[in-house]
Amino acid sequence: MAEPLIPKEALAWFKRKGIKPGFDFRDVWKEEQANAFTVAKMMNADLLVDVKQIVEDAIASGQTFEQFRDILKPLLVKSGWWGVQTMQDPLTDETKLVQLGSEGRIKTIYKTNMRTARSAGQWERIQRTKRTLPYLLYQLGPSEQHRIEHLKWNNTLLPADDPWWDVHMAPNGWGCKCWIRQVSQYEADKLIASGKVSTTSPASKNKRWVNRRTGEVEELPEGIDPGWNYNPGKGRESMLANDLSEKEARMRQTLATDA
Repeated sequence: MAEPLIPKEALAWFKRKGIKPGFDFRDVWKEEQANAFTVAKMMNADLLVDVKQIVEDAIASGQTFEQFRDILKPLLVKSGWWGVQTMQDPLTDETKLVQLGSEGRIKTIYKTNMRTARSAGQWERIQRTKRTLPYLLYQLGPSEQHRIEHLKWNNTLLPADDPWWDVHMAPNGWGCKCWIRQVSQYEADKLIASGKVSTTSPASKNKRWVNRRTGEVEELPEGIDPGWNYNPGKGRESMLANDLSEKEARMRQTLATDA
């Protein structure tokens, strides 16, 4: 089945990504993934560049998973990145038996990158059009089974600038198909009058989670998988803001030293 065609903003967002090899999916974390394309255990930078280009082409042309798989699989097999092999974990120096390329891994690469690119591209459009479409509506996707918390979030209607979207902008986990719909003030008023939506941020219990690769401790809202508690579009904004702050701090230090 084909993913719906991805808007130009999503493609532009993906094109701006660099690459970052990582042994484990927890090595390249949250907002880092907004700036860098990574595939767990793909340590060869040249292969990572090639795979990123194949994903970019799939996004640009709206390829089905089957089309994407038929292009990517021969490359992975030819490169030797296929099946179960032994690899050394650069963090622990342990030699481990690991799963490299497989049908499941290819599907994960396809689904994850398509959905995060779409989410980031949508966020860019939301920021550009929020004066005329100021509300966002959380909607369930076509999954046969939904996470319990996602069922609770369905039909949540909040302003586009509400901080709830910093964490809950879909997708919210591996395989999550939830989506966000942008609505006008007129439609928001009609939805509120109908009583079919909730206009308060859903209360969620937090769970403590430790990233054993980085040592980072996080409080995750229930219903969100580790590493998915961020907004892909806003993630890049945050990274760029941090970069600018660091550059400004270095400039100030340089000026003070010169003075």
